[in-house]
Amino acid sequence: MPKAIITYVRYVDTVSRIVGRFAMYLIFAMLGVLLLSSIMKTFFIPLQWTLELAQFLMVAYYLLGGGYSMQLGAHVRMDIFYDRWSTERKGFADSITSFCLISYLMILLYGGYSSTEYAVFYGEKSYSSWAPYMAPIKIVMTFGIALMLLQAVATFFKDLARSRGLTLFEEQTADEASI
Repeated sequence: MPKAIITYVRYVDTVSRIVGRFAMYLIFAMLGVLLLSSIMKTFFIPLQWTLELAQFLMVAYYLLGGGYSMQLGAHVRMDIFYDRWSTERKGFADSITSFCLISYLMILLYGGYSSTEYAVFYGEKSYSSWAPYMAPIKIVMTFGIALMLLQAVATFFKDLARSRGLTLFEEQTADEASI
């Protein structure tokens, strides 16, 4: 594989790993917000903003961690026939599915960008009683989708190399990455 592709894959993997490890801690922020909500609802007066903020944190957690999850191969796969295939055949099948994922993420990114542009330009607010501005979460969503798209392209290159019987470089397993 050309050196530019190898450099691209290394760079995107590094960015996905950094952002994904940051996103892992958002689950604790979400739990803290929900715990505060429960305490306030039980002993004091309910807060209007806690549920929606928890939803925003969950969206950020999910979308910012998507590229890292893809990099680690932590997604669900149905192994009806896949387990019996050779490494090259698995790489070929994965490159086809990566191409389909890239197509989907490009459409999603286009929609996310136009929605973010609208939210920023018109000062869109949520229709809840808290009524927060939607631009910050939409910016995070669009960034997360863009990062997943970059990681999907990197995964496509890895799968393409595997279909040819090559490896771009030694990849970390999920166990090694957690150390």
